[in-house]
Amino acid sequence: MPPSFAKQPPAEEQHGHVRPKYKLHEIKSGAVESVKHFVSSHHCAWLTAAILLQIVTISFFLNRATLPSPSYTTALTSAQARRDDVCEFGRIYVYHLPALLNQDLLDNCHELAPWSSRCTALSNNGFGPPAAELAAVIPYNLTPAWYWTDLYAGEPIFHHRIMNNYKCRTMYEDQATAFYIPFYVGLAVGKHLWSNYKSKDRDFHSLAMLNWIKDQSPWKKSNGSDHFIMMGRLTWDFRRLSDKDNEWGSRFLYMPLMKNVLHLTVERSPWDPLEISVPYPTPFHPRSESDIDKWHDFIRARTRSTLFSYVGGTRKSFKNDFRGVLMSYCRNESSSCKLVDCSITPCYDGAPAMIEAVLDSVFCLQPKGDGYTRRSAFDCMLAGAIPVYFWKGSFENQYEWFLPVEAGSYSVFIDNNDVRNGSAIIKDVLEKYSTEDVQRMREKIIEFMPRFLYSKSNANLGRFKDAFDITMDEVLRRFKKQKDGVNV
Repeated sequence: MPPSFAKQPPAEEQHGHVRPKYKLHEIKSGAVESVKHFVSSHHCAWLTAAILLQIVTISFFLNRATLPSPSYTTALTSAQARRDDVCEFGRIYVYHLPALLNQDLLDNCHELAPWSSRCTALSNNGFGPPAAELAAVIPYNLTPAWYWTDLYAGEPIFHHRIMNNYKCRTMYEDQATAFYIPFYVGLAVGKHLWSNYKSKDRDFHSLAMLNWIKDQSPWKKSNGSDHFIMMGRLTWDFRRLSDKDNEWGSRFLYMPLMKNVLHLTVERSPWDPLEISVPYPTPFHPRSESDIDKWHDFIRARTRSTLFSYVGGTRKSFKNDFRGVLMSYCRNESSSCKLVDCSITPCYDGAPAMIEAVLDSVFCLQPKGDGYTRRSAFDCMLAGAIPVYFWKGSFENQYEWFLPVEAGSYSVFIDNNDVRNGSAIIKDVLEKYSTEDVQRMREKIIEFMPRFLYSKSNANLGRFKDAFDITMDEVLRRFKKQKDGVNV
């Protein structure tokens, strides 16, 4: 059974200083009595009259000073209007969860995977270690904005961003349009996906969270319908159908209390209307608008010596593994294809060879990953290369808040079956795209690129919005429409 927790503590209160108030009759009485002690009765009447006249005059000006001038009132109103305009769809309240559900997982990061510690990967608020090795590959002045970011680090990244300088966070439940549950469910289940763990181990943290949150007053009011959660792994890791110990994942998304909660994942199920896919984190975390502009200029000017590239490994346990097909093809087309074999190059921990390969390529091949989507597709576009998909599930019904609906404007689709049976030769298909076609597609990628980046929490992106900003805007917009009775 999950542990029980105390009820959510009340929101933080703001404390200000209150000016002491002075009553006019106290000033008047004190002043008159003081004068009577120091002057003769012969002059008392005249002095009393003079003092009273001064008091009336001072009182008049004090009263005038306490009334706000029209310009001051207008300034306050304008400032409030600006704040409301910035947060036109409302504000987000963040639950203070028991540490078991987030911070303890980070503190015990060495236990999160059976093969190695996850502490380095989750350092720097989820960004991972600085990618200093890229200094020879990317512009030197952009190196501090690059990290070896883990593809499943979205939960601490989102939590840190919303807790640090997010403009539409509120400390008060009654001011909130949306309620964020900062539960690191992906880290929690990831710890128990392998080895000899049982289904109850994979469900333990999820049941603990739901057992706690069902007693919170905002939840009781809405039954979770204005709540959302970020889940850093693919949706399929949270959809176990039975309690069999040998079945993959947790059954978090099938638990009854989750039926109304909006959930964000790096790959969504196309059959779940409450699920939204958000971009995988990439290595580039811009610090400013200037960082993005400099990177755009760099990838525009890059000389690309290779027609296409493939970064990945094979799945030997899969029969007729398509990744193996691509790898063999790339080796045979070495004059046109640049291959990074992740069974030799440590791609998971980051390697300059990965970034360099896509920077040198016009196109990059993107087969399925653990699901239909891959983090590599975003790394590819980040480098200004054009992704080549082989399954429609890799782009259809995915990332609709971030990428153009018309996938052909920035990517190429070649059916995997046509590649297998030889009716479509990858090189021949890609060579049909003219220089103008490629330039147009690259400019499209450059146009929407900021939308799939995750900037630093103190970044000023100017005219750009990153993936976090867009996600929060769209979550609030959705809940605002829901509150106003508009279909979403």
